[in-house]
Amino acid sequence: MPLNIPARRGNFAAAAFATVLLAGCASTGGLHPTATATNPASLAAQRSFSGVKVDTATWPQQGWWKALDDAQLDKLVDEALADNPDMALVDARVRAALAAAGAADAARKPTLNGGASAAGARVPPILPPLASGHFGVIRYGYLSFKWDLDLWGGKRAAWQAAIGNARAAEVDAQAARLKLSADVVQAYFQLAGAYAQRDLANEELQRANDFLKLTHKRVASGIDSKFSLARIQAESASDRAHLEAADNAVRSAGLVLAALLGAGPDRALSIERPALPAIPALSLPSDLPADLLGRRPDVVAARWRVEAAGHDIKAAKTKFLPNIGISSLAGLLAPSSMNLFSLQNRFYTISPALSLPIFEGGALRANLAGKDAARDVAVAQYNQTLVHAINQVAGQVDDLQSLSAQVQDAEDARASAEDAYTLAMKRYRAGVGNYLEALSVRQELIAAEQQLASLQTRRVGAWATLNEALGGGFKPAADAPSLATAPQPESETKAHR
Repeated sequence: MPLNIPARRGNFAAAAFATVLLAGCASTGGLHPTATATNPASLAAQRSFSGVKVDTATWPQQGWWKALDDAQLDKLVDEALADNPDMALVDARVRAALAAAGAADAARKPTLNGGASAAGARVPPILPPLASGHFGVIRYGYLSFKWDLDLWGGKRAAWQAAIGNARAAEVDAQAARLKLSADVVQAYFQLAGAYAQRDLANEELQRANDFLKLTHKRVASGIDSKFSLARIQAESASDRAHLEAADNAVRSAGLVLAALLGAGPDRALSIERPALPAIPALSLPSDLPADLLGRRPDVVAARWRVEAAGHDIKAAKTKFLPNIGISSLAGLLAPSSMNLFSLQNRFYTISPALSLPIFEGGALRANLAGKDAARDVAVAQYNQTLVHAINQVAGQVDDLQSLSAQVQDAEDARASAEDAYTLAMKRYRAGVGNYLEALSVRQELIAAEQQLASLQTRRVGAWATLNEALGGGFKPAADAPSLATAPQPESETKAHR
């Protein structure tokens, strides 16, 4: 029995059939990402941390610098987070990424538009029934509807990719805040260290002047020569230069801190002199290194970008497949002499469409190859960030342990040098010791004091950097991608489904 198919349906069915027959013309064959993410379990670190005290409660908290109980430092960090231009920049990037995600979401949904107009025109008599040969007004109103059905989820995947990039931007903003906080803490105690070095330079100059007065007396008494006096005068001049350099170092450290606050140089003048604090004893979380991955914002952001790149690949692949779109237009059209809202003036169209790329000059394959490469880049950056994170913690732990030991040794050395200097000056005043002995012991004391101050400053800086390396109290959102396993290439993922 013959099938009676209406012409319009038959034409559309024939077009659909022909399109399906041509479905193999654009192919994804041979295209896939190749990079494999590093498995966190392969980055062994237990031996490196084996000699460090562990405590489940030692992950840094947000506001970790408040453990130092320095009210001025707390205010300066808050000021930097509020006013530093870098924070405005990262916040703007977050808003841009969220807007892009909103646009990708809107592209998935149907659109409905409407309009109305009145147009004046002269219609020639050869076009009845509207023709009159005279100028007239035509009024119309319409609604248009359009919807691409997204049969294979390509637009959804593009939206998910945009969401992933927005989440990465949000985490990047938190990473920027963590870095800025650590930079302010570092700069603050660099300023404290500069003040300490200036104090030492003042003490050096005072000792040199005392030495100079004593040498004048010894020369006058015939105990020392004018050569000794000339050497001490040169030492005194050198110490004045050291004091000027130390003053400059204080000013420079203040300017660095003012810049981090997003303020001008006068802001540095209102910062009260900070003191180097006693830092908490070193201990590490017992769940290192595994849990570090979820507490480092840079690692979480890199993981989000891998996820987004995977969705971009899916969206690119769906462009090789057929898709159906529906559009329609309906409205009313009438000259001014007729009632616009009469049913006889209505018009409408319905236009389903089936599309499939057939010959596109390799554009789709090039696009997919680019998305595959972008995912490989994201995976490589994730690997790089992961390796850096674990090794940074290990490096800072080692630095902090070493600096703590060096500070203890430097304190012992300074105490010994101070005792030797006191004894040498007593001998020099009594006329028993000679100039070279006293000068040598004085220089040893100066070197010991400078080294101790420098090591104390570096130790506080290492403590701050360790808190930053441990994530600074960052906690990922509940919907963050899992970091327990390494992300695999798209082709490998599909093989396991």
